[in-house]
Amino acid sequence: MRATHLILAFVLLAVAACSKPVPPVGKWEGGAERGGVLVVARVEILPSGLVRVMAPDVTNAAPEQMAALRDRLAAELVNGWADVAPREFDFDGEIFRKPGGIAPQMVWDKRSGQITLQLYIGADKALPVPLRPVAEFHDSPWAQG
Repeated sequence: MRATHLILAFVLLAVAACSKPVPPVGKWEGGAERGGVLVVARVEILPSGLVRVMAPDVTNAAPEQMAALRDRLAAELVNGWADVAPREFDFDGEIFRKPGGIAPQMVWDKRSGQITLQLYIGADKALPVPLRPVAEFHDSPWAQG
């Protein structure tokens, strides 16, 4: 019987090691501003593992426009959120990718609870948009940061 238990333990360990990581469930929001690019974002990971994500952005913004653009993008986020359909991502325990994709779309930092959205605009390299965990979404993702 001991050999049978030992084999069963190895099989269970192998199955557990090969199991698909479960993404963290919750809500995140935030924004970033860099080189004339302004973006706000929300992410919600549902218990099913599906992800709702929205990240309206503006490029080539002049410095004097930033305050008005922050307000506009926050309003777009609030007003458009109800229409965002959940979608599937591949998750390896740290990085979210489009199904079958290579490029990281989001990075999960388990220690801090933070998700960093990787925003690709044109041929530029990804713009990291740090998102903080929230219990509920705010009218403005800027208000808390």
